[in-house]
Amino acid sequence: MWPYPRILAHRGGGTLAPENTYAGLRCGMQAGFRAIEFDVMLARDGVPVVVHDPGLGRTVKGTGSVFEHDAGDLAAMDAGAWFAPAFAGEPVPLFTEFARLCKEQGVWMNIEIKPAPGFETETGAVVAALAADLFAAELAAGDMARVPLLSSFSDVALASARAAAPQLPRACLISALGPDWESRARALDAVAIHTNHQHLGPEMARAVKDRGFGLFCYTVNDPGRARTLLDWGVDAFCTDRIDLIGPDFA
Repeated sequence: MWPYPRILAHRGGGTLAPENTYAGLRCGMQAGFRAIEFDVMLARDGVPVVVHDPGLGRTVKGTGSVFEHDAGDLAAMDAGAWFAPAFAGEPVPLFTEFARLCKEQGVWMNIEIKPAPGFETETGAVVAALAADLFAAELAAGDMARVPLLSSFSDVALASARAAAPQLPRACLISALGPDWESRARALDAVAIHTNHQHLGPEMARAVKDRGFGLFCYTVNDPGRARTLLDWGVDAFCTDRIDLIGPDFA
């Protein structure tokens, strides 16, 4: 149910580097992580970039929204100075270049499709098609443990990803699991459920596992809580505290 790494660096370097950047990826790798969660959104020209917020200003210097700028313009913006002066000038990564680097370095990817409002269908299709092309050889060989896992809070984006690249595995992101969680997951042929650990209890964890799904939690920063979740049968989680919870914690 979960052939992937168990501990993922959240957005790259967690609390130690600016999120969703090359610097974050390098930081996670230096800490020994070979698994990462990161976010992908479409720029105005339809090119996917690695960024979390649809609006600029928090992690990327600028005004307006991601989808109001072309990818080349976003890549020239500063995505690191907000974190610390040492990271000033860190660019917004282009998805294909970032994913290719992860693959070259043996870093497994949980790619969260993070569509800007109104761009759910396009984002799911583009990200899935590009990821499938990058991992065409692994998909053809059935080497699924190396293939990225696509996740999203948007069922529309996941359905579009399935249509574009049905061979890629998908996971439903659901903050709190309500009564419809299983029907939503099965409708999308999802292999896993990704949920907020703060809303998860042992009974629901057991229910997800008993129904044949992988179970992933975000974002777990306390080692004691991490141990409890693993004891409940949670398969994997991401963490910001890569200084406290290492890649071999499980």
